[in-house]
Amino acid sequence: MKIFIAGATGAVGSRLVSPLVAAGHEVTGTSRSEAGARRVDAAGGHGVVMDGRDAASIRRAVLDAQPDVVVHQLTSLSAGFDFKRFDEVFAVTNELRTRGTDALIAAAHEAGTERIVVQSYTGWPNERTGGPVKTEADPLDAHPVPAAANTLAAIAHAERATVAAGGLALRFGSFYGPGQSLGEGGEMLEAVRKRQVPIVGGGAGVWSFCHIDDAASATIAAITRGDAGVYNIVDDEPATVSVWLPELARAIGAKAPLRVPAWIARSLIGDFGVAWMTTARGSSNAKAKAQLGWTPRYASWREGFRTGLGTR
Repeated sequence: MKIFIAGATGAVGSRLVSPLVAAGHEVTGTSRSEAGARRVDAAGGHGVVMDGRDAASIRRAVLDAQPDVVVHQLTSLSAGFDFKRFDEVFAVTNELRTRGTDALIAAAHEAGTERIVVQSYTGWPNERTGGPVKTEADPLDAHPVPAAANTLAAIAHAERATVAAGGLALRFGSFYGPGQSLGEGGEMLEAVRKRQVPIVGGGAGVWSFCHIDDAASATIAAITRGDAGVYNIVDDEPATVSVWLPELARAIGAKAPLRVPAWIARSLIGDFGVAWMTTARGSSNAKAKAQLGWTPRYASWREGFRTGLGTR
């Protein structure tokens, strides 16, 4: 098949080119720069420069490629992480999830593309009431914290547009592993080493994790399997912050995390950070296992934190 990867030098996209080429597919991968396009070439694909915020650039790249499958992995997450300025940090990514998604779907339709697979996210966007673990049938948060409202709206838009176009939206859990913030040398992992990531309140927020290589394998599965719809791509063990954070510290040889009351943490990480640490809900991967035939290599973050944080 001819496969077009928008964002082929990003966290997930960079892990797709080589295995897809090895499987016999013709892969076109985009980057914002000539240097990135050359990295796609080196991986066996055909690298092209594309501006994911420019509909004309997207249309030209897709029509030139005439792909059977379009995979949307466009993000812009190099600005660091700030709970209090969440929407500001994700502003460009949100544009890629809205205008970028719309432009990719329109170009794919014009090119006669049969399938589209789009990156989404699960975890804090889940409704923060009811049981601790949500499925794809459960609603997103109807009352998001204002600091993340635009980001949630962009996620919801990407999912709606994708499913309406007959595509698959993959809701990835929180990434960890090589090259990630929660990976060796990454910003979040180093903050845990320095005891700068505390357990807030009772630490009752539930997180669902996804090793970066499992995100890639799920994407490859979705290229050929599964009906149109939304799929949670997470491991088998959603866990509260009070459980996973001390285990992560132990796995990397750091001191146990501090405990901070929510009212103190709010001044440091804002309402959104407190909500994620105390009221977030996890996600079930049962649908992805059943319909995509996908199983995570790291079934639990426990194993992943011990053996999967290092370099590729």
